[in-house]
Amino acid sequence: MAALPLGGTFTFPGTNLTVNRMGYGAMQLSGPGIFGPPKDIEQAQAVLREALEAGINHIDTSDFYGPHVTNQLICQTLHPYPDRLVLVTKFGAKRGDDASWIFARSKEELFAAAHDNLRNLKLEALEVVNLRIGDFMTANEDPIEEPLSAMIELKKQGLVKHIGLSTVSPKQFEIASKMTDIVCVQNMYNLASRADDAFIDELAAKGVAYVPYFPLGGFEPLQVDALNQVAAKVGATPMQVALAWLLRRSNNILLIPGTSSVSHLRENIAAASLELSDEVMADLNAIGAASAAGATA
Repeated sequence: MAALPLGGTFTFPGTNLTVNRMGYGAMQLSGPGIFGPPKDIEQAQAVLREALEAGINHIDTSDFYGPHVTNQLICQTLHPYPDRLVLVTKFGAKRGDDASWIFARSKEELFAAAHDNLRNLKLEALEVVNLRIGDFMTANEDPIEEPLSAMIELKKQGLVKHIGLSTVSPKQFEIASKMTDIVCVQNMYNLASRADDAFIDELAAKGVAYVPYFPLGGFEPLQVDALNQVAAKVGATPMQVALAWLLRRSNNILLIPGTSSVSHLRENIAAASLELSDEVMADLNAIGAASAAGATA
């Protein structure tokens, strides 16, 4: 299958927002541990400018990165924003003074998050906001109705235009979909962690975007060895192969690999042009076969 520039395009359901499937995740622009300012602000700004120059028009961010640092950097570097740029942010967490991650899903906290994001990004409305429900790595089955009701109220007020979900289960998505339109889901998923295989297919059938994070997270040593072998065979880095596999896995998958390096950003973008043969895809699918089988057992 021939690769498309930046992975081709995707339009969020029920919107006029069309993005290239290769996007950029801004989390790593803040300091160590996603806390405090970056060591090199000029380098962070150079990464953002390079992303736009390369054609990326989907940037994932949140005001709890830093906190506030990442959104402020985006604003300082890119505002006024080009019309084609879609900024997607997240609510549902905050940072402690000790850099801890704390759930922040009450109505008051979600409304405060909306105003923080609007202020730091210098926007009058947020295009897409993901409501984070689960832990940083996994979904849970916490009730979604109350925080989602607050998000719907923000939408009615015109502060949030479209709602997505982060770290959620298929059951939570089903509940949410009955309450409001959901345009995207953001969960951990990659070659080695494929619990969401069936979920991705369900979302694809509905035209809903699936945005995986940690494309190289959760790999066991044997899986790493297998990925390295495939990467050597196709003349690419393991990260490039993992990203290219995700793009081919399903047309509703949007990528947001993060980096604070211009050279690494260029490597990630090049992954969208990497062509994987059916034989290579079979080898890659085998890496996560046990994970995928376990999810459907």
